[in-house]
Amino acid sequence: MTGPTTLDTYRLLGRSGLRVSPLSLGTMTFGSDWGWGTDEAGAKQIFDAYVDQGGNFIDTAVNYTNGTSERILGGLIADKRDRIVLATKYTMARTPGNPNSGGNHRLNLVRSVDTSLRQLATDRIDLLYVHAWDFTTSPEEVMRGLDDLVRSGKILYAGICNTPAWRVAQMQTLADLHGWSPFVALQIEYSLVERSVEHELIPMAEAMGLGVLPWSPLGGGILTSKYNRSDLTDENSASISAERKGVIASIGHLTESALKIADVVADIAKESGATPSQVALAWTRQNPAVISPIMGARTLAQAEDNIRSLSLSFTAEQLDRLNNASDPAPIFPARFISRPMAQQLISGGSMIARR
Repeated sequence: MTGPTTLDTYRLLGRSGLRVSPLSLGTMTFGSDWGWGTDEAGAKQIFDAYVDQGGNFIDTAVNYTNGTSERILGGLIADKRDRIVLATKYTMARTPGNPNSGGNHRLNLVRSVDTSLRQLATDRIDLLYVHAWDFTTSPEEVMRGLDDLVRSGKILYAGICNTPAWRVAQMQTLADLHGWSPFVALQIEYSLVERSVEHELIPMAEAMGLGVLPWSPLGGGILTSKYNRSDLTDENSASISAERKGVIASIGHLTESALKIADVVADIAKESGATPSQVALAWTRQNPAVISPIMGARTLAQAEDNIRSLSLSFTAEQLDRLNNASDPAPIFPARFISRPMAQQLISGGSMIARR
């Protein structure tokens, strides 16, 4: 089990030699353009609290709060740029009605990177993610485009988010075969209410040298005990809600089963003298593939609370309760292969040690 640590106890990111903090600072809340973020003064308080304790890994995206997140962040990092590992993302459309303002293709890639460099007021992006797979651009176009940007010095490393495991494996293999820059990071939703990524994505990342960075480790707020049964809704709007509750509903976490998991989190928080947020964040760090969960905060108090999760450890019994409450149902082929008959046929009844 992962024990207590601090923001200045750095970890290597995937197959790279890049050193990053064990908690990343997510900045989707920097800017109030979407109705629920924080202003520039509040963002500075959060940023300073993180950096002053040795935090060095900052996460944003070209489209967060319509570009305000990157612009605020550009001002905050100006006098400490070389201390910061700066990650941003491209894919999401920024101009309604223009199909080429979104997607994974080279045109959007180059335009997005140039936009981010301007908004961030920097000469490089340390880690650029493909924000989501668009199901239209060829893997070769994406990997060659990313490699060209690495060679130009505009980006230093590449990562990918929200993409099927088989596609990431294909792209990583293409990079290795062609001598292109590989992915070093995989950013995926991972929390006690979203563990389906344990089936394929996390094992793939471990096998192919990608460090895992969980987004929404608090389950969008569900695991903080912020919501109750009266909040349950099947709202699923295509637009970004002006309320956090609407955002959480749109990604499918305002459910009865999620609230039951949150109840267990709250119980363990009470036993540990911690907050539910700290328990939820600390749990994600128990997975050895996880390098740096992404904490998001709207207030200084929330940021400080999240950082304190690094000092929390669990007993074996507490970890079992969390795992049992949230254990995802097995899927094929693991569901079939784990059955006694299949194991008998595979091994001939012999005991074989695993690697």
